[in-house]
Amino acid sequence: MKRHIRFLFALILALGLFARCAEESKDIPEEEENVKENVIKPNDFLSEELYDQLVVQVVYVDGYKPESNSTYHLASFLQSRLNKSGGITLSSQMIESPGKSTYSISDIRALEETHRTHKTTDKTLTAWILIVDGDYTENEGDANTLGVAYGSSSMALFGKTIRDFSGGLGQPSTHVLETTVLKHEFCHVLGLVDNGTPMVNNHLDTQHGKHCNNESCLMYYAAETSDFLSTFFAGSIPSLKEQCLSDLKNNGGK
Repeated sequence: MKRHIRFLFALILALGLFARCAEESKDIPEEEENVKENVIKPNDFLSEELYDQLVVQVVYVDGYKPESNSTYHLASFLQSRLNKSGGITLSSQMIESPGKSTYSISDIRALEETHRTHKTTDKTLTAWILIVDGDYTENEGDANTLGVAYGSSSMALFGKTIRDFSGGLGQPSTHVLETTVLKHEFCHVLGLVDNGTPMVNNHLDTQHGKHCNNESCLMYYAAETSDFLSTFFAGSIPSLKEQCLSDLKNNGGK
C-alpha cells in the first residue's frame, strides 16, 4: 500500500513539473518570438535590432509601372528614416492584368499569395507593394481611395485611380500623386499614426482614424484619397511633419 502511495505521489509531482515547464515554454522573449513566428512590427523597419537590410518588392499590372522618379523618391525617403546599414533595395516585376475593374482586399491578398517571392529571412526584412489596374471596391460616391496598407508589410496602390486624378489640367502630376501615395502607405506600415508606432504627443485624426490631424502632413487622410486635389498644393509632395517624425524616431527610426 505504501509503495502505491509513493508511486502516486511521484506521478503527481512529475505531472506538476511537466505542466510548469510547458507553461514556462510559452513565455518566449519578444524578440525570439518575433523571429520564430515571422511577425513583423513597425520597429523592425525603423531599427536594425533584428533586420539590417530591407528589400521592397514592387509588382505592377502591365501598363501601370510606377514612374522611375516615384520609386527613386520612395527609396530616398526610406533611406532617410530607416536604420538599415545593410542597405535598402527595390525590385520590380510586371504581371498580366487579372481582368478586374475593381479590387477588394481579398483580391489583393490573392495576388500577393501568388506573386510575392521575397521572404523575410535571417537579417533581411521584406515589404510588398502591388499596383493594380482598377479601383477599390470600397469606394463610395465621390470618395476614391488611391492606396491601402493592409498588412504588416503589405501595401497596394490603385494605379488606374491615381492616373484618373493626375496629369490633367489643375491636377498634380502622376509622379507627385504616385509618390505621395507610395510614401503615405509605407508610413502606415511604419506604424503611423498610432498604428503600431506609439504617439509621443496625441495628433490622431479621430474622424479618419490612423491619420495625422495636421492638414499639411503626408499622413493626413487626404493624401491617400481623391481629396488630395482640394487639400494639398498640386505641384509638390507633402512631407511628414514634426509630430509624425517624432513618433518614428521614438520607435527606432532616424
